[in-house]
Amino acid sequence: MPVGAGIKLRHLQAFLEVARLRSLTEAASALNVTQPAVSKTLKELEALVGVSLMERGRSGVTLTAEGEIFRHYAGLSVAALGEGLDGIDQVRMGSERQLRIGALPSVAASIVPLAAGRYLERGRGATLDIVTGPNGHLLDQLRTGALDVVIGRLGQPDAMQGLAFQQLYSEQVVLAVRPGHPLIRDPDLARLPEFPVLYPNRSAAIRPLVERLMVANGIGRLPRRIETVSNAFGRAFTRSSDAVWIISNGVVANDLAEGQLVALAIDTRITLGPVGISTRAAEAHTPDLHLFMAAMREAVDQRGLARG
Repeated sequence: MPVGAGIKLRHLQAFLEVARLRSLTEAASALNVTQPAVSKTLKELEALVGVSLMERGRSGVTLTAEGEIFRHYAGLSVAALGEGLDGIDQVRMGSERQLRIGALPSVAASIVPLAAGRYLERGRGATLDIVTGPNGHLLDQLRTGALDVVIGRLGQPDAMQGLAFQQLYSEQVVLAVRPGHPLIRDPDLARLPEFPVLYPNRSAAIRPLVERLMVANGIGRLPRRIETVSNAFGRAFTRSSDAVWIISNGVVANDLAEGQLVALAIDTRITLGPVGISTRAAEAHTPDLHLFMAAMREAVDQRGLARG
């Protein structure tokens, strides 16, 4: 049997009370049990961990070195269990809670709707407040507490200070055009300057990746370039002109699947980058955030995306 197997909550509670009060008698009174019961529980615990945790003497109880270490982690375990039970009560009872979610447009158009649906199916969760915007702006809002979570790209190192990132999948950009576009038959990136190009502006998370793509393929000045992060404009302009829209795959995934837009057969793997969940590193996740993050992972699996 592994060391520690069989430890129960009553073992930890008795140990922590004796450690706090330095007295078996006072601990027994606080726990509303007899002193022999406390002594028996402590002996069981020490047998389970395989070391002596306390020394009994006339002056009271003192912790051994092993006991001091165990006290720290036992306290964390009991506290975490308490938070988990409180979280279950919050979800079960319900309240006017709100979960503020920032989503990059590419995930707001693809993965977040699936996750939101799964979250709502479970019921009794918080009201979802979903906003979209540039990745850097959303991360700033997360850091200041205006948002609870951001679903988007991994930010630059300076933008991620104080934040934690859990990768969900990887995504790359596509060059999207209308059906019947001249480049569909001849998908040559060198011809890009011949057409209007919708290009991510400087606030877009994919801008450095797209610039890398251009440099790698020797593409210089684009004479008819429009910089925008507006998906509504990009979709309308591309479908009604010969424009080439350089955009994250997630933004136009539905348009591509429905045949409203076509992705040019151009290798854009150089733009592949991580998409995931950013949270404040120093804060414990609320029960609502835990549920939404689980729903995000399920949505990624449902879409068949490669998990990070």
